[in-house]
Amino acid sequence: MKNIALSLMAAAALAAAQTVPQSTQGTDVQAVAAIPGEPSAVGAAGLAPNDEPVVTLENGAAFDPASGVRRVVIVGGPGGEEAVIDLVRWFKRSSSSRLRRDWNLSAVPRATALPGSAERSLNESLERWITFQAPDVLIEVRDDGRLIGLPSIRSQTIKPGDDPAVLERILDEATRGSSDLHEMIIGRTSRRAFDVALLLARRYPGTPAISYIPAVAWTNTLKLAEIAEDRSLSAKVRQQTEPWTSGRQQLFSDRILLTSIAGTMVFADLGGDARRLAEQGAKLAAATKDTGIAEYGQGWTDDMFMSSAILARMGEFDTAAQRLTSYASRLQRQDGIFIHATDGPFAWGRGNGFAALGLVELLTLLPEAHPARAALLDIYRRHMAAVRLQQSPDGMWREVLDEPGAYREETATAMLLTAMARGIRLGWIGGDYDKTVDRAWLGLLAHIKDDGAVIDVCTGTGAGPTKRYYLDRAALTGADDRGGAMALLASMEMIALRGR
Repeated sequence: MKNIALSLMAAAALAAAQTVPQSTQGTDVQAVAAIPGEPSAVGAAGLAPNDEPVVTLENGAAFDPASGVRRVVIVGGPGGEEAVIDLVRWFKRSSSSRLRRDWNLSAVPRATALPGSAERSLNESLERWITFQAPDVLIEVRDDGRLIGLPSIRSQTIKPGDDPAVLERILDEATRGSSDLHEMIIGRTSRRAFDVALLLARRYPGTPAISYIPAVAWTNTLKLAEIAEDRSLSAKVRQQTEPWTSGRQQLFSDRILLTSIAGTMVFADLGGDARRLAEQGAKLAAATKDTGIAEYGQGWTDDMFMSSAILARMGEFDTAAQRLTSYASRLQRQDGIFIHATDGPFAWGRGNGFAALGLVELLTLLPEAHPARAALLDIYRRHMAAVRLQQSPDGMWREVLDEPGAYREETATAMLLTAMARGIRLGWIGGDYDKTVDRAWLGLLAHIKDDGAVIDVCTGTGAGPTKRYYLDRAALTGADDRGGAMALLASMEMIALRGR
């Protein structure tokens, strides 16, 4: 893959400026962020018990492999909130140009408001945020002298009343070189899309089934097999799908679901005699209730991808177009973001990914002269414009897209990245989206381990009646077929956009 030349921090500041978290400390943090220099992006590390975002100041370069600058994270412990803001202000206004050149700084002024902080000095939300800031030095500002501490990271304390210039002494005395954590993150983000795609294609799916999740992995493995000229990859797909292509196993159980119907997309891509199975899937996918909802769907944004993935491949353009425009009329907000469902009216991250992928699956194959094309492009463009403004400072998208304190989630990032990258490549949106895509790609890479395991994948999620329902969905880490498939999809799109 070609080297990505990025102005990461400027782009991060632009995105974060559109989604500034509100809290009692928000005014001071925003004022410090507005001072020229870095950190300039306002984000969040989690949610306090009152659902206020735990506000952060970020420089947006955590995942930039081209940056040789070391990183320091400052965390406000008990009594340290104002002192952290003062330290950041001093760093931006009064520190030496050498210090600002040699160090990138991020901060969370009030970490003690995080859930569980009374029992533990570091909870899951804060640890996740610190980890992906990839610090070489961790500084806690607190009045009781206790350190948070993370393995392989140099940790120090500053007292709330100390002169801010003490920061320069601490950083000057820090041992040269990067922390193991920093090296690990940069190692991940330095990988080529082609190498990551190979890694993921060889690992996923771990559990073959007729479902959209294995099918996403299979269809992209077939594409990669052609690019890599590697017959073992296509042989793997044929071997894993053989129980169905041979007729030894039925496509569906007694209860037919649209998620399973979408799995038949792989048979369209396999072609030959397997295409008859895709025809069965397309017939079922086309069935529609009187309400306009897919017969075997739920009325969620999920249905947009599940329908389009098979209908577009089989040339059922009128049905697919009608389905997507109907769903968008119910689920796309005026600002362009999609809610998950009418009975789950929240901007679930993967739900927006499903909507975006459904649109691009159809637009990619839809004839230019089709009467619905202009309307579908408008839906897509409004969505991409809105999604762009919700990107986190580090390039990721969140589990609840418009909630700054929601965790930064792997599948939403992979899916929205894919939809945006394809739009750039095929000319549906302009090159001004390039930096958004490149930042998202680095964020995604940081969430893919060297063995292909993935980090922070939202668990399977139905429609929920409250935002809290979505915020509380577990973040899975490990060998996850869903997260692996979506990461493979994004890798293939980055190869198509940027080269191997």
